[in-house]
Amino acid sequence: MYVWITLLAGLALLPALLTTFFPYFFQDCVYMYRALGCGIRLIVYKRKTPFYSIVDCFLDAVKKHPRKVFIHFEGKTYSYEEVDKESNKVANALRSEAGLREGDTVALFLGNEPRFVWTWLGLAKLGCPAALLNFNIRSKSLLHCFSCCGASVLVAAAELCDAVEEILPALKEKGITVYLLSDECTTDGIQCIGQAIAKASDKPLSPSLRSNIHIRTTALYIYTSGTTGLPKAAYVTHERVWASSFIQGVCGVTSKDIFYINLPLYHSAGFLIGLVGSIERGNTVVLRRKFSASQFWDDCRKYNITVMQYIGETLRYLCNMPKKDNDQDHNVRVAIGNGVRADVWKEFLNRFGRIHVRELYAATEGNVGFINYTDKVGVVGRINILSKVFFPFAIIKFAIEKEEPVRNTEGLCIPVGKDEVGLLVGEITKHTPFVGYAGNKQQTVKKRLSDVFVKGDLYFNSGDLLRIDHDNFVYFHDRVGDTFRWKGENVATTEVADILMMVDCIEEANVYGVKVEGHEGRIGMAAVKLKEGREFDCVNTCSVLANYLPVYARPRFIRIQNSLEVTGTFKMKKVKLVEEGFDPNSIRDPLYFLDLTQKKYIPLSQKIHMSIMSQDIKL
Repeated sequence: MYVWITLLAGLALLPALLTTFFPYFFQDCVYMYRALGCGIRLIVYKRKTPFYSIVDCFLDAVKKHPRKVFIHFEGKTYSYEEVDKESNKVANALRSEAGLREGDTVALFLGNEPRFVWTWLGLAKLGCPAALLNFNIRSKSLLHCFSCCGASVLVAAAELCDAVEEILPALKEKGITVYLLSDECTTDGIQCIGQAIAKASDKPLSPSLRSNIHIRTTALYIYTSGTTGLPKAAYVTHERVWASSFIQGVCGVTSKDIFYINLPLYHSAGFLIGLVGSIERGNTVVLRRKFSASQFWDDCRKYNITVMQYIGETLRYLCNMPKKDNDQDHNVRVAIGNGVRADVWKEFLNRFGRIHVRELYAATEGNVGFINYTDKVGVVGRINILSKVFFPFAIIKFAIEKEEPVRNTEGLCIPVGKDEVGLLVGEITKHTPFVGYAGNKQQTVKKRLSDVFVKGDLYFNSGDLLRIDHDNFVYFHDRVGDTFRWKGENVATTEVADILMMVDCIEEANVYGVKVEGHEGRIGMAAVKLKEGREFDCVNTCSVLANYLPVYARPRFIRIQNSLEVTGTFKMKKVKLVEEGFDPNSIRDPLYFLDLTQKKYIPLSQKIHMSIMSQDIKL
């Protein structure tokens, strides 16, 4: 009898003991249970004949709850059945008008709107990969995106017609057919497909139209700045689509949740985690054209939103809004995203209540990722027994000045110790492939790192510095190479430098990112050398940058130098420039600030500098 009493008492105390000595034991168990479930499902989908894609998942959701609201958008609602029928009309119209067949790549140039969703679904039903274009890009960058992914057709929103017309002659030369989602257009070379879609049949399409699709087939091209150059089209296979869609489930999101998407659908976060994840869960989406801090919580209350997405900047914007008595009057319970600073994270929770922030680390093209499934502030993930099964990775010593891994006498890389910052690399295997970039073999090769621990092995070079502490929590430290991140966007410094050197007065340019107190990421700055006898043209420089670059990629600060310092291998030196920043009190070189209201660069005075640091001037 006493034995049973002792045993029962021990069992009763077990949860308390586990919580005391292993504070994250239960959260670890819940995560591993969910992750294993998703892993098993992926294995089943891989082996299923015919292949079960996310489109089939959507069609099953339509059968299960046809009248359930799938999308809320600007006061209108669209059920699963309505979206299904609209996608059928798009597919049938494009099939007859454009002659699309399985495997044809189509570029989508649309903003956040329901038409984006059903246009993509229509293409997926035909077995056509979609290249998701950033609607902020223009001219050279926009044209480049077609050539690298091999798109033969462009489908664009009517409001983006001007951007299309700017590159139309080049599109014609390449034989690219352009369709505008409009009823009428007077521009020669642009076909309107609005009426054809309206008149098309909404009957279901035969699965045989996509019968050759399998787990490793390319489903999408999502563009990333990566480490250098113009935007690169990352291959996104059906396997990656499924893996990304499971993130909501791993975070505890269910079919009863209402998911708020205000991030761009051309991004992995908005599209794969948000939209596709909601299809996998079978829940409802509230879609917004763009993020609005002033309308955010009103939307959450209006639509009873329970799950939100974020990037670090958006949480800061929310915290910067004037405080209200009803700040905690909402039903949001989970926030999924990345890039939030620990201080903003804490302020967000203190102000808006107990929300489970699921900070994650991943790259569109990468083969390794982490997620913070605990409520510990400031970390991007946690290592457990499943981590290296799903993502065999390592963190290795990295020489920041040389921008290369540190190697031992045998030419192999050296793993870092606990709490030591190093370069994250992911082993490239059959189960964790790195497919690379479409039409860019050079950059694909550059992201592969060989002879890491054994001669002949191959790893994906993330280009990111991370560390793991003694409690197995993962922390993001910084990016390396020629990329900085601002406003949630990766900015390739080489692309910006190329554009700057198109300015008539500039001979050389060295672009880098600098930190600004109170802001996530790094803002763009450029050190430039002027052509002999020329003065800095404040207006023309602004004009050229505006023609070729989105706002977030334009350098807000310019530093005029007599010569630009280079390394022995003629690489631009940036470390010292980054450290010096843009303080006119310590920099003797002429400094300029991009005033977006005046549409020109103006001298950076101490007064302007103080206004920026006090956040009186918004960046």
